[in-house]
Amino acid sequence: MIDRRTVFEIHRLAHEGYTLRKISRRLSISRKSVKKYLLDPDRPRITAPRPSKLDPFRETIRHLLDEDPTLSAALIHQRIMDAGFTGRYTIVKDYLREVRPQSRHKRAFIRFESPPGQQCQIDWGHFGSIPYGDTRRKLYCFALVEAHSRLMCLEFTHSQRQETLHRALLNAFRFMNGTPREVVVDNMLTAVTEREGPLIRYNDAFLDFLRPFGIVPRAANPAKPHEKGKIESIIGYIRHNFFPARSFADLAQLQAQADHWRDHVANRRVHATTGKPPVERFDPKAMRLLPEMLPDCRDMAPAKVHSDFAVRFDANAYSVPPWAV
Repeated sequence: MIDRRTVFEIHRLAHEGYTLRKISRRLSISRKSVKKYLLDPDRPRITAPRPSKLDPFRETIRHLLDEDPTLSAALIHQRIMDAGFTGRYTIVKDYLREVRPQSRHKRAFIRFESPPGQQCQIDWGHFGSIPYGDTRRKLYCFALVEAHSRLMCLEFTHSQRQETLHRALLNAFRFMNGTPREVVVDNMLTAVTEREGPLIRYNDAFLDFLRPFGIVPRAANPAKPHEKGKIESIIGYIRHNFFPARSFADLAQLQAQADHWRDHVANRRVHATTGKPPVERFDPKAMRLLPEMLPDCRDMAPAKVHSDFAVRFDANAYSVPPWAV
């Protein structure tokens, strides 16, 4: 392939009256090539495709994508490695960008920023389970983020019950020493009991909890994660930055570690969007004051007293007075 500098020289020499033979000798290229580039200086570059280690496995990848278009590049890479592929993961990843079916229904949205103290977003994340003796209890994480500053707090729990949600929210308000004007929730049953298009019926107990604080609930629309994108990011941040490679004996130990990480890492990092640490951007004066009388958010559950005057919880027995039988 002749470069653009040589093409320029062919035409310059031709303009000076050089014959094809002289141009050929001067530039050490064939007369046939000189003639071609004099007639068409913008000839398209023809390159032969290079063979790829992936070529023998393209059909296998297509079959895998036909079965499940959402398969990850890592999984496909592992499958074809089992079949003899010796190339790198990045080759597979680049190829999948070309052939994977793409959604044609993506919708643009406008990023919004809330003024200080206006909005908090909340959500739950599931984090496996914790062993207690011969049994295990599920582990959840409640997270709240103040939308303006990205100040966050988190509380690990064993349930997502109504009382647990209220207690975690109250603890978050105490942490911020105030409340926002509105709280954005997912369509969890403890917050939203019914939804029909724009018509939303909120959980009565949830409304009773919010009323003393003067907080207005706002339910995010289904399949529109950008409406609560700040808390979605926080759940992922907890899952990948705090939780991995962590050891703890019980819920209290885990929560103590979470509080330390919250105060010394999460809320002191420079946030990628705001360019400031959340603890510095947070404006406590913009929050509403907590009411004098706070609601009772203790977890309660019925327990049967057996004839041996004991109640059983998490495979353990706890004695009570005999008159309670």
